[in-house]
Amino acid sequence: MKPAIHPTYYNNAKVHCACGQTWITGSTLPDIEIEICSNCHPFYSGKEKVLDTRGRVDKFKKRLEKSQRKTLKK
Repeated sequence: MKPAIHPTYYNNAKVHCACGQTWITGSTLPDIEIEICSNCHPFYSGKEKVLDTRGRVDKFKKRLEKSQRKTLKK
């Protein structure tokens, strides 16, 4: 391997989330700022909710029913 081409690896890199949680990890950056983590993400925090934008779920269900009816007729 060529010497001096790899980035510096920081064993004590600090990760800061927008919710206030901080933890230590290894990275090539000494400080990392993130917007969302497992502490504040709705899926992991149990506050998950389905956002149906412009009826996309309903449209998908209608297409699915239509395709299933076609396969049953054949």
